[in-house]
Amino acid sequence: MDAFAATATSRSAIEAAANSQLWPMPAWLTEFEDDEAYAWARTAWEKASKVPGAWFDHAKAEKVVELWPTWFVLTDDRFAGVPFRLLPWQAIVVRLLVGWKAPTEVIDPWTGKTKFEHVRVFRRLMLWIPRKNGKSEFLAALALLFFAIEGVHGGQGFVFARDEKQATVVLRKMKAMIAGNAALQGDSQVHAKSIYLKPTAALFEVLSGSEEGKHGKSPTVIAGDEMHEWRSREVETTLRQGTGTRLQPIELYASTAGKKTSLTGVALWDESLAILDGRVDDPSTLVVLFAAGADDDWRDEKVWRLANPSLGLSPTIAFLRREAALAVDNPRAEAHFRCYHLNQWVDGTARWINVKKWDACTGSGPGWKDYPAFLRGRRCFGAFDVSSTQDVTALVWVFPPTDEDPHWRVLSRFWVPELTLAQRVKNDRVTYDRWQKIGALETTPGDYVDQNFVKTAVLEGFEQFDVEAVGYDPWNASKLIADLQADGVDPDRLVLMRQGIQTLGEPSKHFERLVYSGQLDHGGQPVLRWMAGNAVVRFDENLNFAPAKKRSAEKIDGIVAGVMAVGLAHAGEAETDPISPWDDPTYSATTG
Repeated sequence: MDAFAATATSRSAIEAAANSQLWPMPAWLTEFEDDEAYAWARTAWEKASKVPGAWFDHAKAEKVVELWPTWFVLTDDRFAGVPFRLLPWQAIVVRLLVGWKAPTEVIDPWTGKTKFEHVRVFRRLMLWIPRKNGKSEFLAALALLFFAIEGVHGGQGFVFARDEKQATVVLRKMKAMIAGNAALQGDSQVHAKSIYLKPTAALFEVLSGSEEGKHGKSPTVIAGDEMHEWRSREVETTLRQGTGTRLQPIELYASTAGKKTSLTGVALWDESLAILDGRVDDPSTLVVLFAAGADDDWRDEKVWRLANPSLGLSPTIAFLRREAALAVDNPRAEAHFRCYHLNQWVDGTARWINVKKWDACTGSGPGWKDYPAFLRGRRCFGAFDVSSTQDVTALVWVFPPTDEDPHWRVLSRFWVPELTLAQRVKNDRVTYDRWQKIGALETTPGDYVDQNFVKTAVLEGFEQFDVEAVGYDPWNASKLIADLQADGVDPDRLVLMRQGIQTLGEPSKHFERLVYSGQLDHGGQPVLRWMAGNAVVRFDENLNFAPAKKRSAEKIDGIVAGVMAVGLAHAGEAETDPISPWDDPTYSATTG
């Protein structure tokens, strides 16, 4: 049972509470009266005070806040083992959750008679807060508060997220907090995927993110992390429907923002906003929302403070300044900053490379026309992206730095069918003809790209350079690979690289870093420049990214091949077998 709960069984006590005046805001709320970041807290107080019979247990709320650092410790890095002292925003959340109570009519199982119990008003927390503000740490402590400190006999607790690995983050923090509390440690049995409380015979378990196998449970505490990544609301719904036998169960959900294409996350966000502005009447849900406004300037430090209530402790202002500096003139990094540090929802794709940054990646040596002679004999990695019959085919060689040359050099070649050139210029309004005249673009006879020309170029590369590996997308490349092997290319040097984010995510980060740091030099190749300007990246749930051909307005084959070659070069530094990081049939082969 709740160690601090007040219980009223008489009808007169219930009527007195119901007829009491509207509860005035306490000092710990009025000090944030003019702070727009805490509008959610004022809204929650006003809504709770209008619940019939609701009253606020000031004594309990203050006692829980006072005892919090004696119950819980922080768990990671420089904070590990430090008593968990609630920040102002966290103390407000705790007070609201434990302080507001209202009467509910129940049947006494001992007597069979009707009586009233005073239970928590707020039975669901929806916390939206940017990354690095202690979200998972706070969620873990709240789960322990309601499961262990205020636990009931036979209690059941569950934590879930998109997958089991992610959910284990919260469970791991709960275990660390138990290890830092002598009383809890003595009463607990900690296992890999669960925590068992001996005095109350209560069990807290981590769940997988799959929808199967969640029925038949009777939760007292439900914790759900990273709402923006949930595949559906099936797990949440199933667990909530299992709380029917419990007197005052609680759901604790937390998240940052995510992609606008994440339908479940967006739906939960929209529901939270609707509760805050009164479009949805749900006094049992406490919505806590820290985020920049849609029209706020993401570079303004005042906006950072509005969205990050733990700023100074975590994250530090120095960290955000550095991240913001890296995001200037980088649309991809700007989307990342706005999502993770300002809690703004972002599109599933973003323009990638700033053309000014790309243009700055030249001038440290000869131009692209002189690269074949300048780079002769030098160690390199290649990749080709074979087009459909009438599109652009690209072959890119990437040369890592040497003692004499600190730059990453990029040598690229491109082909289109000769008979489609004029029509392509007319339809696409792109200067293919001028590029062809200056040698930046090559043509193959007929109306489709003859892969024999690409094969010859790859073989020439093996003759001219010290080629360690060549990457390729398996789509439409089977004959070319077979022909290369027939002409003597070692199969171990031909590396299959499927085009999903799991394959190209890290290479894309390396490629971007080389561009924005000015370490890459492409010699000013005009077709590659055009493709850099076209490039769009798509995000996964964690905002990992890779080039997106189908989302880009025009061709980006050379950029994709460059990313593949850079990925091979970095893998070559750590792997003796260049195939192992990429030749995995479980990777996605999509490019969209």
